[in-house]
Amino acid sequence: MNETDFYLPLSEYSFERKFDERGAIQWMQANWSKSFLFSAMYAALVFGGQHYMRPRPKMNLRRPLILWSLSLAVFSIIGALRTGSYMLHILSSSGFRQSICDQSFYNGPVSKFWAYAFVLSKAPELGDTAFIVLRKQKLLFLHWYHHITVLLYSWYSYKDMVAGGGWFMTMNYAVHALMYSYYAARAAGLRVPRPFAVLITSAQIGQMGMGLTVSWLVYRWMHQGGCPSRLDNITWAALMYLSYLVLFSNFFYQTYLRRQDHSKTAKTE
Repeated sequence: MNETDFYLPLSEYSFERKFDERGAIQWMQANWSKSFLFSAMYAALVFGGQHYMRPRPKMNLRRPLILWSLSLAVFSIIGALRTGSYMLHILSSSGFRQSICDQSFYNGPVSKFWAYAFVLSKAPELGDTAFIVLRKQKLLFLHWYHHITVLLYSWYSYKDMVAGGGWFMTMNYAVHALMYSYYAARAAGLRVPRPFAVLITSAQIGQMGMGLTVSWLVYRWMHQGGCPSRLDNITWAALMYLSYLVLFSNFFYQTYLRRQDHSKTAKTE
């Protein structure tokens, strides 16, 4: 493979090349705290919406849900491909440590647009919960807690261009590509094999484990120099990923293992 072939995946599109990452970072530095306002509004609408819907019949919303999930699936797939190509470039050219510590993900070719698109997307993604509330489905603590904390941490971290962001964003893009594709297929009435759902939850658990690992490495390498971050950011990242690891592992057990055990017990009886 020659040099041209190697850099081919990193060819920029016009909108990526013209993107002003400096302006984006400055805007986030001035406005990141608005994520608290969005989170408060989200919580009020979610629990207020549940109260409003309690005496009312559930809505179908099948077509809007298909379009919503499909649009987020396409966005996540493209984001995963673009950020993934950049991360592979850093890994192959500079090594694993540099892929974690390098801040170029926030201002590098290809990745700079998708880094900003990622953090902004955490606000509209709150709309996922509207379908759960209006369709009167069970709202898990994991669901709304995850939405709020990801929004807060993403906006908080982007403004400081902290180490580890490339891994955090790329992993999330990849997992969401699978997750929203699954949601779109289910909303469209397609029968998705059960192992695919197990794969998605397993990928989420793996993402949380890797998130903890990256956070620990940033802490370790930060003191050696060349891995820019802050102790408060690492602390919040570690707590966030640890809580996710516990919650997603519990969800995996309750959904796939415990039900399976109950099914076997019922058949035996």
